Amino acid sequence: MHVSFWEQQSFYNNIDYAIIGSGIVGLSAAIELRLKYPNAKVVVFEKGFLPSGASTKNAGFACFGSPTETLDDLSIMSESEVFNIVKKRWKGLLNLRKLLGEERLGFEQLGSCELFRKEDEEIYQNTIEQLDYLNSFLKPIFKEDVFVCKDELISEFGFENISYIIYNKFEGQIDTGKTMKNLLKLAQEKGVEIINGVNVKSINQKDEKVVLELENFQIAANNVIIATNGFAKQILPEIDVEPARAQVLITKPIEDLKLKGTFHYEQGYYYFRNVGNRVLFGGGRNLAFQEENTNEFQLTPIIQNKLEQILKDVILPSQKEIEIDMRWAGIMGVGNKKTTIVKQIDNNIYCAVRMGGMGVAIGSLIGKEVVELLDQKV
Repeated sequence: MHVSFWEQQSFYNNIDYAIIGSGIVGLSAAIELRLKYPNAKVVVFEKGFLPSGASTKNAGFACFGSPTETLDDLSIMSESEVFNIVKKRWKGLLNLRKLLGEERLGFEQLGSCELFRKEDEEIYQNTIEQLDYLNSFLKPIFKEDVFVCKDELISEFGFENISYIIYNKFEGQIDTGKTMKNLLKLAQEKGVEIINGVNVKSINQKDEKVVLELENFQIAANNVIIATNGFAKQILPEIDVEPARAQVLITKPIEDLKLKGTFHYEQGYYYFRNVGNRVLFGGGRNLAFQEENTNEFQLTPIIQNKLEQILKDVILPSQKEIEIDMRWAGIMGVGNKKTTIVKQIDNNIYCAVRMGGMGVAIGSLIGKEVVELLDQKV
């Protein structure tokens, strides 16, 4: 397909800031740019009809890390690194709530629970022994204890095969579809142009411009921000970001479903919540890490079967019939470290990638950070 004169003149010329990727990071960066530079032409290019990675496909957890996940991070990272990661996630959640407003996010702070079965006794006891340390460690961020034992929630939520619960009142949940719809709307209200169905093959610095190579033509922009997260390697082959597939399912409505809030299970490798009396349940990457480091959206029997097994044996053991309504997958961006990559690649090329599965928490903040980095050059 060849571009017309009209398309070239109206859509592709005189671009001040081109952003590749219309997820939470890309749109947040675009909004920030328009707020700072109201007369700038900001164009977001998205290869899909909707954001293609994880922004419209995530489980909608407004979280920053379960107790076991935080302890696991502390076993391989320094205290200052883990502290800064949690602080950034919490700051990012507050920023997202401020940017859109809780109603447009569909935000509810119903808290979260980490679940332990009897066979998890050793992990649970190890966690309990370090709970005071964890709360003391995080108190400078939250000003009070984050994690508390609340085994009374076991019966309240109707669990039969759960022995212990550690509760966190600070975590919440969002309506993922509502969030992205309103983020797109806000970006357009601020004058951001969003063009879907554009697959950027490569980018190259050429003098003071950046050239974007598309299927059959080129686009030039003064500055480019790459915000494609799990797909970043397709444009920046040398960057330390690998795609990571997350598989999810959702049941048909279940009568008298008692679940409330968000739930972490098996050190955060599994996660579920109640959405309109349906169980939305995802995870299982730990069953096949290598196979799940892919940018393909296909579902796999090994993970889908495991999700169904846990759904029946752990989450809803007394439910006679559980019908699965939908299944899907999203692509996250991970790397050797849990920290994000916000950096200048070339004179006019920047990237904001590697959300590490925490795009809801940190995406809007990372969008702001990359704009601040770009401002340093200006």
